[in-house]
Amino acid sequence: MEIKELLKKVAEGTVSVDEAVLELKKAPFEDLGFAKPDYHRTVRQGVAEVIYGAGKTPDQIEKITRSLMEHGQKTVLITRMSKEAAEYVSTKISATGQKFQYDSCSKIGIAGEIPKPDGLGKVVVATGGTSDMPVAEEAALTAQALGNEVVRIYDVGVAGLHRLLSHAEELMSAQVVIAIAGMEGALASVIGGLVDCPVIAVPTSVGYGAAFEGLSALLSMLNSCASGVSVVNIDNGFGAGYMASMINHISEKES
Repeated sequence: MEIKELLKKVAEGTVSVDEAVLELKKAPFEDLGFAKPDYHRTVRQGVAEVIYGAGKTPDQIEKITRSLMEHGQKTVLITRMSKEAAEYVSTKISATGQKFQYDSCSKIGIAGEIPKPDGLGKVVVATGGTSDMPVAEEAALTAQALGNEVVRIYDVGVAGLHRLLSHAEELMSAQVVIAIAGMEGALASVIGGLVDCPVIAVPTSVGYGAAFEGLSALLSMLNSCASGVSVVNIDNGFGAGYMASMINHISEKES
């Protein structure tokens, strides 16, 4: 039972104080032997635990997912998930009557329901090229799974600046923009000079030899002269989507 729901039931008189205390005393995590799912992550951070799928077996991912869902987590996001793991988890989760979807481009798996958008505005995800789409979709689906309306603007890199400018209205009306690019990573600086909202830059490992697997784009973005540009790690679409969601939900903390 979620903490807010529990407190509401106490206020309504449908759950006694002693029952509520007993519920709260339950361990905030469970030791599965190979993992310790964190059931109180939402209470502390506002966002439930996300599973990093790389390096985990399909069985481990399924057991962690099922454990989180059994303890009230309605949406479980799994990043860097292999196709084989997705097929295994899908079979197991579907057998319990729960939904499961997998995107092979981003390697994102989502168990349960994708929540309705409840953020302040829109999160715009823009890429320099089509090759940046796997990272972009990781960012976009992460933001969607965390309750955000996402607008995708792909293949609008600086090699054809008119393509980006044709989306000026969408960019300027965004609450936060995620700018994803490899090569020299110039897209973030250009967008940063157009908008009045935070820009989260994501360097990708796309590029020829001197791109050094994303290092050139990372350094360019870190040295951006556009104000309001912050940078996450190379290919870290998840981190960008998560941060964008926090920015887009900031008013909830103030209210």
